Amino acid sequence: MAEKSKILIIGGTGYIGKFVVEASLKSGHPTFLLVRETTTKHPEKSKLLDNFATLGAKLLIGDVHDHASLVNAINQVDVVISTVGGELVADQVKLIATIQEAGNVKRFLPSEFGMDVDHVNAIEPAKSVLQEKVAIRRAIEAAEIPHTFVSCNGFAGYFLPTVGQMDTYTAPREKLTIIGDGTPKAVFVKEEDIAFVTIKAVEDPRTINKTLIFRPPGNTMSFNEIASIWESKIGKTLEKTYVPEEQFVKKIQEAPFGLSIALSIMHSGSRCI
Repeated sequence: MAEKSKILIIGGTGYIGKFVVEASLKSGHPTFLLVRETTTKHPEKSKLLDNFATLGAKLLIGDVHDHASLVNAINQVDVVISTVGGELVADQVKLIATIQEAGNVKRFLPSEFGMDVDHVNAIEPAKSVLQEKVAIRRAIEAAEIPHTFVSCNGFAGYFLPTVGQMDTYTAPREKLTIIGDGTPKAVFVKEEDIAFVTIKAVEDPRTINKTLIFRPPGNTMSFNEIASIWESKIGKTLEKTYVPEEQFVKKIQEAPFGLSIALSIMHSGSRCI
């Protein structure tokens, strides 16, 4: 059998990153993590790193802003997967430059893991965030780096536990707010499945220089369908409030920054199918 690719994951303690690390390790890939020194001292993230190390991951202290540490890490691997958060998306230009300089990377997967940013009509503040991902795509292509863009659409574990209610942490038992008329469809994929397929893609020749789009028919649902499934599970019909798009856009504009991003991505996601 061919030797498994050595994979470097940047952002491995983040929301989707931890799933990707676990999938890489379970798939038998030699797995390297670029980790900031401050992360090793974080109460929760240090425990996660200890678990990864126990499973066989090699921790490399470094940072996307530390060129020497990037060179050291990238020179040891065949594949680079970035799962950095939104605040670091634009800084991936440093990864692109280092990968181009190193010349040994067979595949680069930048931080995507959402909608296909080349084919989505987003409103602010999501528009600016997604445009940064578009800029990174073009920079990778211009540098002629072998790549795969992973477009998995919605995280099931993020949106569905609250039945799409982004301003709460619990699923509704009495009332439910629905955007528009509830009929547009969106795709929701389990995080573990996203990670597993992402790792499978790194050695699949069919995904080289392509966008890998997740769109399982059974995972493609409207808000009304999701609400109906939840009602059947709790054996109760909820009181529903349908929010017109104009009113929802106003809510996005008035929401705190973090929530406004989640709401505007949700708004865009419900219009992309």
